[in-house]
Amino acid sequence: MNYSDEIINKILNYKSISIDEKISRMLRIDCNMYCNLGIDSTKTEKEIVKRNSRYIYRAIQKINPEMGSKFLHYQDK
Repeated sequence: MNYSDEIINKILNYKSISIDEKISRMLRIDCNMYCNLGIDSTKTEKEIVKRNSRYIYRAIQKINPEMGSKFLHYQDK
């Protein structure tokens, strides 16, 4: 799955799914991005994935502040 901010925003705005399902879908996208990185990935590609991941964690923080804050905190370590 290709990442885009529109996909994350669409997930955030869904009314028919629970908060847990929204978080699960966003984390699935995050996991997929990291799994597609390999030893042949460039530094730029790794930075893009990290930036996208940060966007996802901020989106999670909007619906679950505690969880989103923890993700952001641990990403910085």
